[in-house]
Amino acid sequence: MAHSGYHAKIGAAAQIPINDSTPIISYSPVVLPAPKRLFDLELRVTFPATGDDAFPIILLSHGQGASNYLSSLEGYAPLAEFYAAHGFAVLQPTHLRSGFLGNGLPWPEGDEMWWKGGAEDMVQILDNLETIESTVPGLKGRLDRTKISAVGHSAGSLTVYGLLGFSNTDPRDGSVYHRPDDRVKAGVVLAGVGSSGEHMSERGKSIMPFYGAEFSKMAAPALVVYGDDDDVSPHLTIRGADWHADPYHEAPGPKDLLTLFGAKHGLGGISGWDTAETLDESPELQGIVQRMTWAYLRSQLFEGDTAWGDACKAFAEIGKGKVERKE
Repeated sequence: MAHSGYHAKIGAAAQIPINDSTPIISYSPVVLPAPKRLFDLELRVTFPATGDDAFPIILLSHGQGASNYLSSLEGYAPLAEFYAAHGFAVLQPTHLRSGFLGNGLPWPEGDEMWWKGGAEDMVQILDNLETIESTVPGLKGRLDRTKISAVGHSAGSLTVYGLLGFSNTDPRDGSVYHRPDDRVKAGVVLAGVGSSGEHMSERGKSIMPFYGAEFSKMAAPALVVYGDDDDVSPHLTIRGADWHADPYHEAPGPKDLLTLFGAKHGLGGISGWDTAETLDESPELQGIVQRMTWAYLRSQLFEGDTAWGDACKAFAEIGKGKVERKE
């Protein structure tokens, strides 16, 4: 008997419809020279092994965390492999803030945590798609430059915010960062950081002294995802889990909000297979995040695609959370 390829404990997630999966190819590292960067930019490319159509693109930005490898191109396999198995080409770099690089790299004032570097890495990737295609066997001519999206978890949300057009005013000197890239048509924010200023804890202000977010300019379509039991961020905010939903409430539409009941910061384990730092390890929850975010991006990038509507209808029936939308 054939096996679906998905975990036996996927549970209600199986009710969320998806297209058929295909074998995938994962190639790394692709190295892009970056003379002005401390290290050259390295990325992993994961894409379908079969098919004739050009692949829509997902730029995948890792979070932080205590693991040695997950905050790099070596992490987030549950997302990268799922997206690729269902039709996307996933490009995931190792950002300078990565634990893989030591977490001790000196950063310039104003760019603490190399927070600007995430979006800058993605811009360099988009500027060098031809080089990436030529480097990876079987990828030449297969990247669809008209269908580009970005996904970021936790600290990776800053990457997505930057690409989609949020504005950040450094509270120390008033300098403004606003560098949207209109090649990125939609984004997914997974347990991202919320509002700044009075919403931040004192420790949060010391960790992110640059942070002065203004989401009112983030006009590009985005899905904001968070768990209503996310208690990982008290070191950043004085508020509760709803802080992670701020980009949905404060940015203009079109925006969607996916609230997952009982989920924590790891959203079921999206950063890696069986990771100890995931406090809510669950193949079912992970499967819900995989399928819902895939469906959202399908419908954003392919005109007339019904995947998101179909997924929302199925999700409402399984009672694991709720979806809100504003135009």
